[in-house]
Amino acid sequence: MFCIYNQMVVDTEENINELFRALADPTRRDILRRSVGGEASVSRLAELYPMSFAAVQKHVAVLDRVGLVVKERRGREQLVRANPEGVRQARRALDQLEMAWRKRVDRMSDLLAAEPAIDKDKPTGGKDG
Repeated sequence: MFCIYNQMVVDTEENINELFRALADPTRRDILRRSVGGEASVSRLAELYPMSFAAVQKHVAVLDRVGLVVKERRGREQLVRANPEGVRQARRALDQLEMAWRKRVDRMSDLLAAEPAIDKDKPTGGKDG
């Protein structure tokens, strides 16, 4: 279990589901991208999207809740920065899925390689054989 600032980031199935629900929205992915290089002001972010300030705040709150960003208040300004551990958690989940699929493909390849080769010149016992 990882403790991140005031959030808990735990690799449970429900947390992973919430993480990918947050990443499913293109605005939230864009906010995350913009906050990777450093701090981004929520009010400046709100200027970039065709939605209200409150709507952008809600997107940021979703990202914060799942641990992808960290919010910090400085005076009247609310700042956001990407949380590397939250991004690593998403990466770990994707790596696990990739590993599972690679194993399945490898097993299918092994099964196909183990089947006897079909002789095209030999009749198969059908009507013509």
